[in-house]
Amino acid sequence: MAHTVITVGREYGSGGRLIAQKAAEALGIPFFDRSIINMAAEETGLSADFIRRTEQQKTSSFLYNLYMSTQSLPVNDQVFIAQSEVIRRVAAEGPCIIVGRCADYVLRNQSDVDALNLFIHAPMEERIRRVRDEYKVQAPDLRLYILKQDKNRAAYYEHFTDGQWGKAQNYHLAVSSGLGLETIVRLLTDLMRDRGLGA
Repeated sequence: MAHTVITVGREYGSGGRLIAQKAAEALGIPFFDRSIINMAAEETGLSADFIRRTEQQKTSSFLYNLYMSTQSLPVNDQVFIAQSEVIRRVAAEGPCIIVGRCADYVLRNQSDVDALNLFIHAPMEERIRRVRDEYKVQAPDLRLYILKQDKNRAAYYEHFTDGQWGKAQNYHLAVSSGLGLETIVRLLTDLMRDRGLGA
């Protein structure tokens, strides 16, 4: 019987990672985000820092074709494949919450997993405040910095999937953290408990 795995996509600065972490704690289930990088590093032999730098860079079609002509995948694709294998493995082990890394797409055909796909967005003024005050980012124009991070996430997602990053119709639930982080945590945990997950 399939068990529920929550995947969380999020705009940069929306607080989506914190929401996912708090919901996992409330439900008593594992939370995976940056730990996927370390697990993929162990499997590939690449360093975690190297994976962190390359995981959100899409491969140009020219380079992809060049590498494919020598029957060797570009390193970005190798990283994506390694992370996808980690995601499938941890999802198969039981209920959990997985943040980013195209987890909604990776798990789309996994029969032992009932994926609930969530996307978290937020008003720009709140994202700017969070990035400045909580993330301690120092950039001349925080709005442009945030938009660049979103652009990188969208490019990565759309390169490796056939979906559109952030489009509400591609998720079961798209919600603004402007309602309050704790409100979204309660919403998510109540929804999961209705599905028989957690305490």
